[in-house]
Amino acid sequence: MRVVVVGDVVTDVVAVHAGELAVGSDTDARITVTGGGSAANTAAWLANLGVDVTLVGVVGDDDAGAARLAELRTAGVRCAVRVVPGATTGSIVVLSGGGDRTMLADRGANALLRADDVGPVVTGAALVHVSGYTLFDPATRPAGIAALGAAAAAGATASVDAASAAPLRAVGGSAFLEWTRAAHVLFANVDEARALLGVPPPAPDPGARHLAATFGGEVVLKHGAAGAVWSDGADVIAVPAAPAEAVDPTGAGDAFAAGYLAARLAGARPAEALQAGAKHGARAVSRVGARP
Repeated sequence: MRVVVVGDVVTDVVAVHAGELAVGSDTDARITVTGGGSAANTAAWLANLGVDVTLVGVVGDDDAGAARLAELRTAGVRCAVRVVPGATTGSIVVLSGGGDRTMLADRGANALLRADDVGPVVTGAALVHVSGYTLFDPATRPAGIAALGAAAAAGATASVDAASAAPLRAVGGSAFLEWTRAAHVLFANVDEARALLGVPPPAPDPGARHLAATFGGEVVLKHGAAGAVWSDGADVIAVPAAPAEAVDPTGAGDAFAAGYLAARLAGARPAEALQAGAKHGARAVSRVGARP
């Protein structure tokens, strides 16, 4: 049951701070440098759960790229990652505090991902998972669309993570849903769901059933500490969040997606898969950084 994950590989510089940021001054923080990138994180969590997973992405031929690939291989991820001479591996500064995080992103070599990086790797996969960040960037969008289309053509399950509300609003929710029409499963949090449906942030929770009906497939709608909901547009299943002492939410959604997908691949029904996602999301928030 081979899984292919398509998307970004980055270096995360995570600054966990207590209380409000002192803008224009100094704020004490615990700073950690680690591997990141939504797709790479999801792949690492899948490997941690015993799934045969291959990551498709791009890094530069710098020290950071070599370190990120070494980490992933040590974690058990097969890397179909192109190394581009002269390119700089992507990096993100993560400001983490108060149960939320803000990211300052430099995509670097991730912007060089091409459709022909994806095609040969998808053949024979049971599941292809695409990070939304790949679809936000016009340069890499063809690769994300090609991955989802190749999965559907091969009879594999295709899933996509909505990834981030602000970029979704920038590209337009209806456009994103059009690009992902070949996908069977959509992961989103409430803010991302609002962005996909074109409603403003203060609007009420649109609901998993509404989003699933618009998407045209299965939706996993994450509510953070309030749990998660699955819907196929008809039925709705909800589970509570798993208990956790929140340290850093970076990568929690990637861990959730990996837990859910690994469970479904193993034959679990939606309720059990949601519980597995919640369990591993709780594992992620209990530590600093986005990897297991």
